[in-house]
Amino acid sequence: MNDAKSLSQINQQLMWNRLLAVVEEQAQTLIRTAFSTTVREAGDVSVGVFDLDGRMMAQAVTGTPGHVNSMMTAAHCIIQKFPANVTEEGDAFITNDPWVSCGHLHDFTVMTPVFVGAKLAAYVVSTAHVVDIGGRGLGPEGREVFEEGLFIPIARFARRGQVNELLLEIIRENVREPLQVVGDLTSLLTCNEDGARRLARMAAEFNLASFQDLADYIDRTSYRASMDALSTLPRGTWTQARTRDGYDFPVRLEASLKVHDMGVHVDYDGTSGPSKFGINVVLNYTTAYTVYTLKCLLAPDCPNNSGSLRPFTVSAPEGCILNVKRPGPVAARHIIGHMVPDMVMACLEEVVPDRVLAEGSGTIWNPLLRGGTSVLQEGLEEYSGKLPPDFMVYHFNSGGMGARAMKDGLSATAFPSGVTTQSVEVVESIAPIIFWRKELREDSGGPGKFRGGLGQMIEIGGSEGNAISNHSMFDRIDHPALGRFGGLDGQCGSVALASGAPAVAKGKMVIKAGDRMMLSLPGGAGYGNPLERDRASVARDVAQGYVSRQAAREYYGMDVLADADSDTVDAARAAGKAVAAQHE
Repeated sequence: MNDAKSLSQINQQLMWNRLLAVVEEQAQTLIRTAFSTTVREAGDVSVGVFDLDGRMMAQAVTGTPGHVNSMMTAAHCIIQKFPANVTEEGDAFITNDPWVSCGHLHDFTVMTPVFVGAKLAAYVVSTAHVVDIGGRGLGPEGREVFEEGLFIPIARFARRGQVNELLLEIIRENVREPLQVVGDLTSLLTCNEDGARRLARMAAEFNLASFQDLADYIDRTSYRASMDALSTLPRGTWTQARTRDGYDFPVRLEASLKVHDMGVHVDYDGTSGPSKFGINVVLNYTTAYTVYTLKCLLAPDCPNNSGSLRPFTVSAPEGCILNVKRPGPVAARHIIGHMVPDMVMACLEEVVPDRVLAEGSGTIWNPLLRGGTSVLQEGLEEYSGKLPPDFMVYHFNSGGMGARAMKDGLSATAFPSGVTTQSVEVVESIAPIIFWRKELREDSGGPGKFRGGLGQMIEIGGSEGNAISNHSMFDRIDHPALGRFGGLDGQCGSVALASGAPAVAKGKMVIKAGDRMMLSLPGGAGYGNPLERDRASVARDVAQGYVSRQAAREYYGMDVLADADSDTVDAARAAGKAVAAQHE
């Protein structure tokens, strides 16, 4: 039987490549079989292969850091509760415990054992965000996790191939969208079964009784590669602090990053205490986005697995907003959690200045739109007669990324989450919603030698005379993305109703029939002195509607009207107006 020491380098590379193929096929199976747009359109998922000790050997490219890095905690916890001696072929385990898995109740993790012959050989794990889990619905209004939905501890999802129907029945009776939720949970189970079959075939092809030797090789090689990448860094400690919007009061985030001989440690001592609303973050989610950022900046060429992440450690005071304890509310944990990478990059600004980004919008702007009985409960008069349809849609949107040392920031791109937006046509086809506007937001990207990415302008309303409600979970309303090395800040975001009725950035609000919610998403910040920006790039930005002529004069010292490219600018703007007129 082969072991890691006797495997040839060619064999090792072949098996590593095969693992990557297995997890990517597993992820694609999940997306193809999913019911909700959250999974099949936005890709709010992750999958991975783990060894018998719970070490992640490989992950799919498809997926989010908050999921895939949190799964490492979940795998260890599941194995601890269901060790090998009580695990049989056909079993599967499930949980949405925020403190075990991905930080809030809407994310389910499913773990399936892989058997080679009669012997347990490995595990495949998958995670996905479901559209609803009961309770108040996805939003920051909850005061305890008990209000936020159905809490499933680590449990058997299937035993010897038989699905736990009682568990599914309990879930169906506690959610507003039982078809989508149970459908997505079944997709998690299905993709794991597909991954397990492929992994078993791989074991047969390479004559493996287990994957432990291969796991040892991957872990050892990846760890050594990360340590080699860190060896050239200066030793020392760097500390930074930032203020974020918060809910009822601003939140202070403070990070201290230490580079030492054994790796890099980030401590969040000095960070604000917990919020009484659901914007708190559990430590494993904080850790997931911290180590993701460290690896991207300091060891980008290493594959993401337990070995490559081992040199990176994280701590936060127990009970602070980045390490909230149960039963603290955590439903909207991404509002603060997605700001963690900015803290890490701020600390590393002096260490690797050519690798850090200027700050970006960070938090994704995801309206949770509901209609029907949820709006009826608001007592709206227009619903005194005909009963409106019940629906729930979770729609992903992104502001701008911060600029980089040699490139502009990406516009309307989710960082650090990595999810994609759903097509407005798809959303409009499944719910009585109209997107009246969705376009890039001029001047929202911070000026710089390299410009920050643009946010978006979005207008949403109900169709067919329907009122809808929205759970707002938006940030960077009061605190913009900060520029770096002379780059200027990105524009803040805003939330409004076309009618002028009160609108909120966090919490529930109603969009009455005929009204529209108007979202201005924040832009990313600039990098470097704006006066050093290439003049052709400024002219191109103006032509494309990214930067106004006034901003070009004010920040870049360039009068585009007097520039030789002014005819190009006018032609591009005229074409843009013509296209817009056709849509009207």
